[in-house]
Amino acid sequence: MRTYKEEYEYWLASDAVDEKTKEELRALAGNEAEIEGRFKAMLTFGTAGLRGIMGAGIGCMNVYTVRYATQGLANLVIANGGQIGGDSPEGNGVAIAHDSRLNSRLFAEEAAAVLAANGIKVYIFDDMRPTPELSFAVRQTGSIAGINITASHNPKEYNGYKAYWADGAQLGPEHADVVSAEIAKIDIFKDVKTTDYSKAVEEGLIEILGDEMDEIYIGKVMETSVTHKYIDKVAKDMKIVFTPFHGAGYKLVPEILRRQGYGAIIPVEEQMVPDGNFPTVKSPNPENTEGFALAIEYAKKNGAELVIGVDPDSDRCGAVVKAGDDYKILTGNQEACLMLDYICTVRKELGTMPSKPFACKSIVSTVMADKIAAENGVKMYDVLTGFKFIGEKIKDLDENGDEHFIFGFEESIGFLGGTYARDKDAVYAAMMMAEMGCYYKAKGMSVYDGLMALYEKYGYFVENTESTVFEGFDSAERREAVMASIRENAPESIGLKVERVTDYLGDVPGFTKSNVLFYDLADGCAVAVRPSGTEPKIKTYVMAQGATAEEAEKNRKAVREAVDALLS
Repeated sequence: MRTYKEEYEYWLASDAVDEKTKEELRALAGNEAEIEGRFKAMLTFGTAGLRGIMGAGIGCMNVYTVRYATQGLANLVIANGGQIGGDSPEGNGVAIAHDSRLNSRLFAEEAAAVLAANGIKVYIFDDMRPTPELSFAVRQTGSIAGINITASHNPKEYNGYKAYWADGAQLGPEHADVVSAEIAKIDIFKDVKTTDYSKAVEEGLIEILGDEMDEIYIGKVMETSVTHKYIDKVAKDMKIVFTPFHGAGYKLVPEILRRQGYGAIIPVEEQMVPDGNFPTVKSPNPENTEGFALAIEYAKKNGAELVIGVDPDSDRCGAVVKAGDDYKILTGNQEACLMLDYICTVRKELGTMPSKPFACKSIVSTVMADKIAAENGVKMYDVLTGFKFIGEKIKDLDENGDEHFIFGFEESIGFLGGTYARDKDAVYAAMMMAEMGCYYKAKGMSVYDGLMALYEKYGYFVENTESTVFEGFDSAERREAVMASIRENAPESIGLKVERVTDYLGDVPGFTKSNVLFYDLADGCAVAVRPSGTEPKIKTYVMAQGATAEEAEKNRKAVREAVDALLS
């Protein structure tokens, strides 16, 4: 294994490295900290794939690390018989998509070229597409795997590489570990096969996907609509502001709303143009109020009832609703509870609720959803963070069982309401938020009124997620040390009395092992602590409740202060 200095010199000396990259590397001469940061270790390939800052070096996202990771994935595909002429019962070929980020198209084509050179059929979209459409395309094309080039809502300096398996869900540990091991066995330059992209297209090794796949996908999303009853009454007059945050949702979200019958879609023009520099926002994250600033201006100017924003790869959907004379950004938990209640209420009214209905949520999401599900005869399953685990439940209970999936969500504004895909879908969520808006408008209510009605019925719930960021080259080690310390020194109180501790690194029935600590507290409150899967952070989730909004907030504040002290 080479030291970081040896790896740096190896890149400079390699004939495989292009001159522009070498110029970037030469400019680092004398900057030991920067060289170490870029060459100390390869970006970690895990269940979330790769994610990092773009730049030269084995620790960054670039053409060479993308090829490297793809060769590892190619080895897995071939080992499972997914190449041309292979005998895999799971599928054949790999589907590829990308978002609007800088270099995303380049990285997607480089990945395709590596797969083609390994004798693997490739289905690649002709332009940027929503992440959920890639999940759908893996299933629709009968591929054994998929690749999506995206860094979701990270700042513009980042890019990423998500890998999927035949069911359309992101790789589980059993496959991600194999890819990681394959990468570790090979040389980043000498052992990576590649070919000319255009030539591979001409030879039919690479097939281009376009409008036809869009049409099939849109059709499947529209099938999840609960009813047109309320859309037909008020959709033509319902004003909805939409922003894709310069990303891949710029086309399909407005299109599906148009087809559903909405006549007053107001696009945030400055943000409709795909642009990996995200020039109008500090961070293209629809969870943040700052990101919605421009859209809220549009809403106020036009008197819109609803603002919908999807992140650059269009898998996460945020919403802002009119609340009296003001506008309120909804949390992912609030969106989910509103959607789940709408789906259950109207399906029961119409008699379209399937037998043995079930929903899924991550363990760090609100328990208010459990109450809504129970009230409506829907079984709620908790899963670990990561939408692939919701995908596993769909596969086990719906596809291979006798239960029927109606809704799944994560608190980080990720939602799915159908079995056509195995990843969160902002196209679906945008359609459902608009449909739910029509439901309340037809009743003479706003979406915000609907949320308040849910609180009156089920009690008040307030959640808060924060991240503790670790800086520097030893950030991962320090993050793990903090997790170990918390695990070894279990607190008796975190603002409220700790009633039970669940360590998901242990044997928890129904769950794979995961580095998550969950504390059940007095008064129905809870705290979850886990390291981020893609960034040097520890994420903490506070879940509080109370008979009144004031009581719930009091509990949340007490628990949050104690959590912050625990991590300091």
